[in-house]
Amino acid sequence: MALSGKKVVVLVEDSYQELEVWYPYYCLRQLGAKTVLAGPEKREYRSKYGYPAQAELPVKQLSPKDWDCVVIPGGYAPDRLRRHSEVNQFVKKMFEAGKVVAAICHGPWVAISAGILRGRKCTCYYAIKDDVINAGAKYSDAEVVVDGKLISSRNPGDLPAFCREIAKALNKKQFA
Repeated sequence: MALSGKKVVVLVEDSYQELEVWYPYYCLRQLGAKTVLAGPEKREYRSKYGYPAQAELPVKQLSPKDWDCVVIPGGYAPDRLRRHSEVNQFVKKMFEAGKVVAAICHGPWVAISAGILRGRKCTCYYAIKDDVINAGAKYSDAEVVVDGKLISSRNPGDLPAFCREIAKALNKKQFA
């Protein structure tokens, strides 16, 4: 399959947006990637509407050398995720290691706290546009924005383009 051998972490926390967790999780898995859910702790998290997601690993056990991509979904989970230094450090180290960092909706909040947006192109849910701009990113209102290894989208309606660009990035051997 197209992504055979690739390993993807999908971050999860309470109040996550259902589609933004499960769509990439299963889409990338269907393409052959190994996908896992990881949260601040290895426990069950609940979506905005109560749908459960069991984190298979705590983020503190993750090492960027073992992963090819991290997906940061939206909802209000990113506001909770960014409160954990190990989450911010993992995202920053993934970015610095040249791995794919993909954030959708409110997901760029974690990228802001990880300190990786300055000088980058990014999109997000319109409500956090000012946060993204104030973090030094060049905001664009587009369904998906690709800036090297950083991939961002606005909302669940953008998920097909978001996942397509993640898959394309995972198939590249090097980033610009």
